[in-house]
Amino acid sequence: MGKLQPFVVVVDDDESVSRAVKRLLRSIGITAETFASGDAFLDTLSSIPSYRPDCVILDVQMPGLNGLEVQRRLAGSGTPIIFITAYDDVGLREQALAGGAVAWLRKPFQDDLFARTVRAALERKQPS
Repeated sequence: MGKLQPFVVVVDDDESVSRAVKRLLRSIGITAETFASGDAFLDTLSSIPSYRPDCVILDVQMPGLNGLEVQRRLAGSGTPIIFITAYDDVGLREQALAGGAVAWLRKPFQDDLFARTVRAALERKQPS
């Protein structure tokens, strides 16, 4: 990889969760940027062609576009997606994994499990 640090995007409407995840990622040497909505993230992605995260962490339930819709719009990008959610809906989980998500973690999750999951997702990222 040509980058010194992996770059991950966190999309979650809960600001405290976004801050905590960003802090955790930073503690394991990963740069992160947060978005409070799927719409804001996709707007940035479409307006800045060079803006390409190495992994996207999505909440499922958000105002506007939910995480599954954001995942659909990222289909074919090769960007690994990890879902984090407080909901334990088997149907949504199956839909996310069938759509190519690399992981589905329930909030609250253990920091070490989260770190291992993100590292594994980054290893799966295909070089551009």
